[in-house]
Amino acid sequence: MPDQEKEWEQWKDSLSMVVSLGGKLGFEEKTMNNIAFRLGNWLAAHVDPMNREQRVIKELWDVAGEDERRVLAALITRMVSDGRRQEDMVH
Repeated sequence: MPDQEKEWEQWKDSLSMVVSLGGKLGFEEKTMNNIAFRLGNWLAAHVDPMNREQRVIKELWDVAGEDERRVLAALITRMVSDGRRQEDMVH
C-alpha cells in the first residue's frame, strides 16, 4: 500500500476512534456532527492537508457555505462511524 494511501487510512482510523469514543460517551448524532463541523472549521483554518484526499475535502470545505459544511461534516462522520464500512464495500 503506497504511503499516501496509508496516511488516508490512518486518518480515517483516527476519526473512527474519536467517533466511537463519542458514541461510548453517549453523544447523540447531532452533537457528533456539530463537533465535526467545528473541528472541520478549525482544521481548514490551521492544518495543511497531508494527502490528496484531505486536499479534496479542504477544497470542498473552502467553497461550501455553512449548511454544506455541516452536511460534509456529517457525511465524514458517517463514513468513519463504523470504522471500516467503506473499505468493506470496495473489497
